[in-house]
Amino acid sequence: MSTRGKIILIIGGVLVLAGFVTLGVSKRRQPAVSVKLEKVSRRDLVSVVTSSGKIEPEQSVDILSDIMGRIVYLPVKEGDLVQRGQILVKLDTASYAAAVERAQAGVASARANVAQAQANLDQAQRAYNRARDVRAQNVQLISQEALEQAQTAQEVAVANLDAMQRQVEQAVANLRDARDQIAKTTIVAPLSGQVTRLAVKQGEVAVPGTFSRETGLLMTVSDMSVIEARVNVDETDVVRVKLGDSAQVSIDAFPDTSFAGHVTKIGNSSTTAGSASTSGLQTAAQAVDFEVRVTLDHPPRNLRPDLSATARIVTDTRKQVLSVPIIALTVREPPHDTTAAPVAKGGARAAPAAATAQRYTMGTDTTQAHRLKETEGVFVVDTATHVAHFIPVKVGISGDQYFELLSGLKGGETIVSGSYQAIKDLKDGSRVKGQQPPRAAGGTAAS
Repeated sequence: MSTRGKIILIIGGVLVLAGFVTLGVSKRRQPAVSVKLEKVSRRDLVSVVTSSGKIEPEQSVDILSDIMGRIVYLPVKEGDLVQRGQILVKLDTASYAAAVERAQAGVASARANVAQAQANLDQAQRAYNRARDVRAQNVQLISQEALEQAQTAQEVAVANLDAMQRQVEQAVANLRDARDQIAKTTIVAPLSGQVTRLAVKQGEVAVPGTFSRETGLLMTVSDMSVIEARVNVDETDVVRVKLGDSAQVSIDAFPDTSFAGHVTKIGNSSTTAGSASTSGLQTAAQAVDFEVRVTLDHPPRNLRPDLSATARIVTDTRKQVLSVPIIALTVREPPHDTTAAPVAKGGARAAPAAATAQRYTMGTDTTQAHRLKETEGVFVVDTATHVAHFIPVKVGISGDQYFELLSGLKGGETIVSGSYQAIKDLKDGSRVKGQQPPRAAGGTAAS
């Protein structure tokens, strides 16, 4: 190699070395980002689904009238306790009693017609028998035509008798219907419970609720011995709820008190399905909720239907598992070489998550959509250099403040746990400063 080439090579090496030195100095001079720090430790986690709704009795019956009539007797008030079979309402029976009398008269008339038809049949039968006997003795005494006429009259009489008997059956059915109608003027309690709603007063006219349930409603009787909190759970959470899950129910009317319960029913169709099918206007932005019923184990005695309630349903628990703060979890583009993880304190290299949850963000270019793959992880701080490195992790259930850590870290690492804006703007390799993390907790606090 010529002398000139050696000089150029030496100058190039010096420039490269100077560039590395300048880069290192600039990094050291880079201002540190103020953050909150926390150590990865073990704790108990409780995964909870929280939803609001109303208090309702498990069994309640809306009392409606099957017939129209003026209310002449109303012995109960709202809030009264009633027993099954107890009289709740009596309607005016005048028109229905008259209908019963008409039906009874119709039965008597039909039976009289049967007796008359029977007598006509007997007479026609005797006339036919005489004509037949005479014809048998001497064909000259009665013609064949007369004999046929007598036979026809006898058959008509038989048919008339059968028709009259059918009319008796019809009259009896009318009488039975009239008696059923008058029986419906007295309405009794279908179950033992409490009158939780009274929509009418004595003297008003009760109308059938065939076409309008609200118009025809007289009262509601509820069995208040079994109480439910009926809450609406979002579609993203309802898949985690199971029958038998324990819950704590808070009722606005009973502040600072919660009631234990358990899930007894999970709706199979959304609460918005009926309205959406009717209107046909359901959009993708509309919330989809499912009704979940939580039965209270020991409800207070003075509960009322429609009280506002909030249920905290425990869907899963974990004992003494590694966890990271929810706010610490963020997403970044994965490095090209995910095997080269940074060295944490103590010289142990943090292993990347085996199966990293990935999210895809659609590009804004309408001509060609592109996908940007992002990875969930946390920023681990090297306590010697105060440099934060993004480490992919895999998380499990979530508590109120922490995620269960399945893979990615071994425990004891110092991670960035706040603030939200600081984590959002933080970059891999950034210098950070913050308070010393608290000592790893024993892990007994539920999250």
